[in-house]
Amino acid sequence: MFTKILVPVDLAHAEKMDKAVRVASSLAQTYGAALCFVGVSSDAPTSVAHSPDEFAQKLSAFAADKGAAYGIAAVSEAVIVNDPAVELNHALDKTIDGVGADLVVMATHLPGVSDYIWAGHGAHVAAHSKASVFLVRD
Repeated sequence: MFTKILVPVDLAHAEKMDKAVRVASSLAQTYGAALCFVGVSSDAPTSVAHSPDEFAQKLSAFAADKGAAYGIAAVSEAVIVNDPAVELNHALDKTIDGVGADLVVMATHLPGVSDYIWAGHGAHVAAHSKASVFLVRD
């Protein structure tokens, strides 16, 4: 049913990703799908990494750790943009198409008042992607 599952990751909040990672890993095992963790960051130093190379290394280590924990092959895709707050949705859209993902599993929060005015990232991906989207509430 699915061949490539993409999981967007915010390494600054990796501890809140457990449920979404479990769901994605279970689906990857069930369908024999490849799993790709994608992270979007700036080329400027952040609280997560001081450089794009360090960010890519940390994301790769995250993917390797989760792959080993769940017994699946997992890769990572680090996307570097000028302003992640502004460019995140476009970067995710482009990466989903670029890696050929047919399912996106995203961690999300319960909607608040602002979500009824401005769409969240999961809503954007669901509205603009050809891939199926599974939003996992924490």
